[in-house]
Amino acid sequence: MKARIAHRYLGYFLTGIMAVYAISGITLIFRDSDTFKKEVAIEKTLEPNVNKETLGKALGIKKLAVSKEENGIYYFETGTYNTKTGVANYTKKELPYILNKITKFHKAKSGDPLFFLNIFFGLALLFFVISAFWMFLPSSPIFKKGLYFALAGALVTVILLFV
Repeated sequence: MKARIAHRYLGYFLTGIMAVYAISGITLIFRDSDTFKKEVAIEKTLEPNVNKETLGKALGIKKLAVSKEENGIYYFETGTYNTKTGVANYTKKELPYILNKITKFHKAKSGDPLFFLNIFFGLALLFFVISAFWMFLPSSPIFKKGLYFALAGALVTVILLFV
C-alpha cells in the first residue's frame, strides 16, 4: 500500500516536469530539421581581420566555410564578415524562446546547474517502473495481465533498440 501512495503523489508532483520532458522530447526528435525553428538575423562585431579558418569559431558556427572573398568581405552560406570593420551579419535558425529553454533543460549535462534535477527525475521514473509492480497483489488477475503488458513492452523496446 505504501508503494501505491508514493507512486500516486510522486506522479502528481512530477506532472509539470513530465510535461516539459514530453514536449522537449518531441521537439528534439526534429532537431536535425528546421521544424519549430525560426530565422533570426544576427549582427556581431568581432576583431577586424579574423582569418577564414578561425571565423567559424569566433562566430560560434560549426563547419563554417567561406565561399568567396571580395573587397575584404568573406561570404559564407548564412551571411558575411567584413574584415575591415569586423562586423559579421548572418542568420541563424533557432527554436522559439520557450522551446529552446525546455530542450536545454532536457539535454542538461553534468556541468549544468539543473543536472541534479535530471538525475532526480530519472530516478523517479525508475521508481515508477518498479513501484508499478506493487500496485496490485501478485495473485490478482490485474497483476498477471500487467505482467503480460510489461513483457510486451520490454520485447518491443528490445526490438526497437536493434532495428
